[in-house]
Amino acid sequence: MKATIERATLLKGLSHVQSVVERRNTIPILSNVMLDARDGLLRMTATDLDLQINESVTADVDQPGAITVSAHTLFDIARKLPEGSQVQLAAADGRMTIIAGRARFSLGTLPRDDFPVIAEGELPTKFELPAETLKQIIDKTRFAISTEETRYYLNGIFLHISEDAGQPVLKAAATDGHRLARVTMPRPDGSDGMPDVIVPRKCVAELRKLLDEVDGAVGMSLSPTKIRFDLGQAVLTSKLIDGTFPDYSRVIPTGNDKILRLDPQALKESVDRVATIATEKTRAVKMALDRDKVTLSVTSPENGTAAEEVPGDYASSSFEIGFNSRYLLDILGQIDGDTVEVHLNDAAAPTLIRENDKSSALYVLMPMRV
Repeated sequence: MKATIERATLLKGLSHVQSVVERRNTIPILSNVMLDARDGLLRMTATDLDLQINESVTADVDQPGAITVSAHTLFDIARKLPEGSQVQLAAADGRMTIIAGRARFSLGTLPRDDFPVIAEGELPTKFELPAETLKQIIDKTRFAISTEETRYYLNGIFLHISEDAGQPVLKAAATDGHRLARVTMPRPDGSDGMPDVIVPRKCVAELRKLLDEVDGAVGMSLSPTKIRFDLGQAVLTSKLIDGTFPDYSRVIPTGNDKILRLDPQALKESVDRVATIATEKTRAVKMALDRDKVTLSVTSPENGTAAEEVPGDYASSSFEIGFNSRYLLDILGQIDGDTVEVHLNDAAAPTLIRENDKSSALYVLMPMRV
């Protein structure tokens, strides 16, 4: 294999593929990126056996061929090469030579035949979503993904189709048992009959990074076990989580009749301020609701107390409720408008938070004892 490629092009491609590669690997080939040069393109592939990324970039190919080389080492070399330089990659006799300007490197390689590739199989459901829509789905739900490995079926975003007021919709949901985030959107063409799937956390994180560089639509193809995202130059393929996502609709409260409306930014800043003295263990912020105001307070045995009043529109009976301040801040950070509705029932019942009844996103937060 022999190819010449511009440093910036190589670096951009490698920055995408190397982040899939785990730093510690018991299987040496999984530390490598596969480079396949042919037809004026350099195709880079990396995998961790659950997630695979392919990126194609333009290159001058003198001699077609394929080889695998350490992904992180090659990325670090490309990062440190002079800007604007042309990089020559040549592989022969188990070594890969990298030449750029006066710099020359020789790296050990492993044969491409040993490189594992995820077999996609049939992906019968195919549809497109605008990159902006996909970004919104991820940003508004991923903070609620569970990191608890024992509840592996919560370690991703749940995508499923359903009906809402007679309208066909696509829903994305994530929960860690303490909070729930759900986004609803019109069902895209081609998604009818789509299986319920759970997209793993790592795939979500890699996809979100790639979406920043995509304009237009992203092609999605899936089966009950795999999902593939076509993002122009890059293709991301992932195994799906083999588990059953709980029926989250049961925890979405429908009878919460105490409604508080306020400025989400003002509430967020106030919660952030009073939570300064909260400790890792407590993290609890108490909300005392009175007519047209909320008093936020935090009491920490080690640090002392803090309180702040926030004006709001509230006309129901006074009561107190506690929330984990970090969870509350995560949700408030996703509210784009200048009003947020907090639907409450009592100090022990789940609380519903949303911008208004037209917004595509809703959040449920379990209260804390304070």
